[in-house]
Amino acid sequence: MSHTAHIPSHRKPRRSASKIALRAGVAGGVLSTLAVAAATGTANAAEPVSETIEMPTLSTDLSAQIAQSADATQQAADTYESRAEQDAAASKAAKQAKADLAKAEKKAEAERKAEAAAKKKAAEERASRSAERTSLSTQSAGGGSNTADAPAPASGSVGSVIGFLKAQLGDAYVMGASGPNAWDCSSLVQAAFKQAGVDLPRVSQDQSTMGTEVGTSNLQVGDILYWGGKGSAYHVGVYIGNGQYLDAANPGKGVVIQDLSGYPASGAVRVL
Repeated sequence: MSHTAHIPSHRKPRRSASKIALRAGVAGGVLSTLAVAAATGTANAAEPVSETIEMPTLSTDLSAQIAQSADATQQAADTYESRAEQDAAASKAAKQAKADLAKAEKKAEAERKAEAAAKKKAAEERASRSAERTSLSTQSAGGGSNTADAPAPASGSVGSVIGFLKAQLGDAYVMGASGPNAWDCSSLVQAAFKQAGVDLPRVSQDQSTMGTEVGTSNLQVGDILYWGGKGSAYHVGVYIGNGQYLDAANPGKGVVIQDLSGYPASGAVRVL
């Protein structure tokens, strides 16, 4: 026996491998649990789950609602503004239309008055011309065939025409002449009516288309007689009443008064 056999050894007894493994596993589990807990605690301390998960969603919805509300408000404002502009335009147009209507009515009234005045004046002139023709016809009838000696009225459109014509009695007939001492048929008629302020064309063809066509059975003093077709007349003269007319007849007769029955006219026009 060794002299040291009775001395207890200071070495700790060896532990079994299974106990060591078990303790290591337990320690690892505890450490893992502690690590997870620490991590969770840190996360919870930095950002609470109950707040950070829901708040972004709520904020986004609220922003969208605010934006939609703003858009709706703007659209409503635009609509009201557009309606206001339309109402203002309609009101302005109504006022303008009312003003235009009043102006048109005023103009129409003025035109009606002017037309009535013109008709009245025309009627008075027709009555005056009719009286002049009646007077001239009476004078011609009283003078018989010697109507050149009957005095013509000193004034009046028809009277001035007849007076001028009678003043040219005895003048020569020359084709193309225009007075003062020689005439052809149309130049004499043109010059006579110029005394009454009526401008006639120079040639008989054109003179036959002037004024108003009248029948040869309804002649009045001052009517222009034409021979040949209307628009192609070859001769013209002026009716002076009592079935007679005055014209620049031809080179053999000159300016004379003739009976219409001896040389009936084709037609007649009235310019006075």
